[in-house]
Amino acid sequence: MPIRCLIVDDHTLFREGLKRVLESEPGIEVVGEARDASEAIERTMFLKPDVVLMDIGMPGLSSFEASRRITREMPGRRVIFLTMYEDEEYLLQCLDAGASGYILKDAPAPRLIGAVRDVSAGRKYLSPQVLGKLVDDFRSRSTSGVARGSTLTPREREVIKMLAEGNSVRQIAAILGLSIKTVEAHKFNLMRKLNIHNKAQLVTYAIQKKIVKMPAGA
Repeated sequence: MPIRCLIVDDHTLFREGLKRVLESEPGIEVVGEARDASEAIERTMFLKPDVVLMDIGMPGLSSFEASRRITREMPGRRVIFLTMYEDEEYLLQCLDAGASGYILKDAPAPRLIGAVRDVSAGRKYLSPQVLGKLVDDFRSRSTSGVARGSTLTPREREVIKMLAEGNSVRQIAAILGLSIKTVEAHKFNLMRKLNIHNKAQLVTYAIQKKIVKMPAGA
């Protein structure tokens, strides 16, 4: 059985080019295309592709939300994010959204084909460039003495979990029944205590300390 793929991107020329690359490979079939995240959900439900290759930044519904819905509501469907961003924060957000792959748009064709095959077989595929940056960042923070998760209070663990899951300070305040200033204070204390300087580091920490869960099979 061929690997059935759905291509999701708001640029027609990119979709056409990607389709040619995929269909030149034996055992891979492009069963459809979508122009945005909302259409991706609809066409995934109808076409039931094995792999959804989706651009990370499109107008309308968030690609991350589409990935969450696809992987949650349609078991067996795998999502690969396509991006120009060599950014560990995007990588972590993609994993948190249930994606199985993250590949740069300028990757050579054999690497893209390999990613599709890996993800279809239930494995993860992460861009080597971005994964390398993530590992370097973790090593840097490890040598600088980042505090352990056990030093966090229950409230701090609650706040870091919600931040890592993508909630804003305002949303966290509403959910927990706290003032925005109080949540901002918790966030500041967390960053200082853990020697963390951006959201990518915060999400990495939360995953490694099992404060938030990696997608199944990660």
